[in-house]
Amino acid sequence: MEKWYVIQVLTGHEERVKRSCIDMIDSDILEECFIPYIIKKKKYKGEWHDIEEILFKGYVFMISDDIDRLYQELKKVPEITKMLGRKDKVIYPIEDKEVEFISEFAKDNHKIDMSYGFIVDDKITITEGPLEGKEGMIRKIDRHKRKAVIEISFLNQIVMAEVGLEIISKVSSDNK
Repeated sequence: MEKWYVIQVLTGHEERVKRSCIDMIDSDILEECFIPYIIKKKKYKGEWHDIEEILFKGYVFMISDDIDRLYQELKKVPEITKMLGRKDKVIYPIEDKEVEFISEFAKDNHKIDMSYGFIVDDKITITEGPLEGKEGMIRKIDRHKRKAVIEISFLNQIVMAEVGLEIISKVSSDNK
């Protein structure tokens, strides 16, 4: 049965490690290698642009049904070989609930799209995007930077992650 794993890599080297793994590890061992991204809005030159950022900086995700062979194959990847000398463990299994979160939020392309919503009084309602129906995960909103901080489980720890969120309107029920 295929399982999801994550390897820790140097921050900023995620794409290079992913590419090396895809190139060097046989596809019958490594079913998929990917990095989850978020799509956010960023303003520059006076306009808002969609940008992509890594959701979990310093991590590369892998799907395999043979952890022992995958571990042996990872020793061929130069960036990972350096890390093997410093740690007993380089590859970590991901819990089913974490796999479910990433699969549901990021869909098949492993990218978490922008969400859109509105606020009435202090109640957030998401009308479109991966946060729809999951407003309870939101811990903080920065309307000016069009992002939200959500609380999620990653490697059996609660972590805060930024995702794209545009609040279309904020009103008080008194103003209706």
